[in-house]
Amino acid sequence: MDVFRGLRAFFWQDKGFLLGSVLGLAAATALGLVYPMLLRILIDDMIVPGEYGGLLGLALLAVGIVVLKAGCQYVHGFCGGRLGNRTATRLRMTSYEKLQVLPFSFYDTARTGDLMSRLTADIEGIRNFIGFGFAQLLNTGFLVLFGFTMMAMIDWQLMLMTLVVIPVLAFVAIRFELNIHPVFRSIRVAVGRLTVSVQENISGVRTVKSFPSEQHEMKKFRSGNENYRDNNLNLAAGWAKYFPIIEFIANLSIVLLLLAGGLRVINGSLTLGALVSLNAMLGMIVAPLWTLGFQINNYTQSKAGGERLLELLHQPVTIHSDQDAIVLDDSQVRGHVQYDRVSFRYPNHEHQPSALIGFNLDAKPGSVIGMLGGTGSGKSTVVQLLLRAYDVSEGAIKLDGIDIRSLELESLRRQIAVVFQETFLFSTTIHENIAYGCADASMGDVVEAAKLAQAHDFIMELPDGYETIIGERGMGLSGGQKQRIAIARALLLKPKVLILDDSTSALDMETEHAIQRSLRQVMAGRTTFIIAHRISSLRQADEIVVLEKGRVVQRGKHDQLIRQPGLYRETYQTQYADRPDDLDSASDCERQVIG
Repeated sequence: MDVFRGLRAFFWQDKGFLLGSVLGLAAATALGLVYPMLLRILIDDMIVPGEYGGLLGLALLAVGIVVLKAGCQYVHGFCGGRLGNRTATRLRMTSYEKLQVLPFSFYDTARTGDLMSRLTADIEGIRNFIGFGFAQLLNTGFLVLFGFTMMAMIDWQLMLMTLVVIPVLAFVAIRFELNIHPVFRSIRVAVGRLTVSVQENISGVRTVKSFPSEQHEMKKFRSGNENYRDNNLNLAAGWAKYFPIIEFIANLSIVLLLLAGGLRVINGSLTLGALVSLNAMLGMIVAPLWTLGFQINNYTQSKAGGERLLELLHQPVTIHSDQDAIVLDDSQVRGHVQYDRVSFRYPNHEHQPSALIGFNLDAKPGSVIGMLGGTGSGKSTVVQLLLRAYDVSEGAIKLDGIDIRSLELESLRRQIAVVFQETFLFSTTIHENIAYGCADASMGDVVEAAKLAQAHDFIMELPDGYETIIGERGMGLSGGQKQRIAIARALLLKPKVLILDDSTSALDMETEHAIQRSLRQVMAGRTTFIIAHRISSLRQADEIVVLEKGRVVQRGKHDQLIRQPGLYRETYQTQYADRPDDLDSASDCERQVIG
């Protein structure tokens, strides 16, 4: 029960509903056991002696019990439904909130489909068990207790004779649960993998079709599907062995009762009505024991789901605000960013080189910092550390002289706007995508940001303009259009620090130059980091930092760096050697470098 103790906070606050559900079902069960007693009275006091005067009263009593039992069943259903749904709602909300605060390092290895499975199928299993399964499992115990107590009131010797099978049933049920739980755990994992497979296939359908890999994807899905099938077959095999054993043991108790009870009736030490009543009671006790496997099934499913949810809920939140964190006053933030001997190694990558080593940078308020380097050089790491996506391994990053680890996390990130290389747009209107993160923005502000990002013209050509609903992840728009919407979204925030992470990589040169002209207005008074592979995006930077394998190998202005032998000059020569038209606006020094 460790899993349910771990989940206690989600259902115990509704313990009134839990108690009502259990008591309602227990009362209905106890009332159900009155029927065999009425049957005994009917046979021994009316049918055998031939006295039918009390038959109407007995029938009315039976009707009253039926009505009362129906009321108890209603209480059980009402309370159980409220308990299960409230528990699931809290658990789902808490799990979702947990996902919002988990650090980037968690998502580096997490799989979307698996997380979706935990928030849907696993929570649904817990809802069913907490709402109804727990009460029904507990009710089986009540039924055995009440039933054998009433049997003892009629004939304690026959009760003891039939009671001997209960420990055997309990032993078989416990062994079944121990054997079947790992199977359910495997089933939940298999479901998560199937969900991942479907989610990735749908998300990457264009890639799949572009590389005609449909057969590969079907083979991969078939493997997961067969794994899911095999686990369910193992489960079915367990049930196939369990139910015949349970039925045999349960029916054995009835056989013993009929044999011993029948002999007692023949020799006159037991009435016929008593035997019929005992048999009816035993049948009512045995019936739920036959379904004990289904109850254990529900319990085991919810237990497996609960383990997966607790695994998520217990994930450590390594990036968080301290209790006494400083909340920045937006009006007083200047945007002075400093990196002081910063080194960083990604979590769970202890055997790999550091992503950043001894990095120093002093970005004055309003300055433009360009960053150039090959894949894996550490460019994106620099800005991710500024966002506190990760915490530095050594050194410190400061904003206006304050270590960012001392700042309230939301307050810090509110000062920074990022346009990532991989543009993500939500499945909603263009207006809502641009206004994301700035819900109180007016339509005029949204249009102004779109114009600065050179997005207004193409937006107005769409069927519904700014109210056009775009597809999932921006499907239906070109890469350049998506990047321009993302740039507009960042500009609308009017941040003190602007990060452009290769944000114009999907744009043609003409559009890139137009956006850069607009960005010069926006960047005025804002500290801006430009990560780019194109030299054209970095030429106007106040300082350009060239990175290689996590270390700074060059720094300076464009005109300085093209005069120095090194990576920057090599990149410049490579990019402009086959584009002579771009040399018209180049300086004499630049023409000399190309020449």
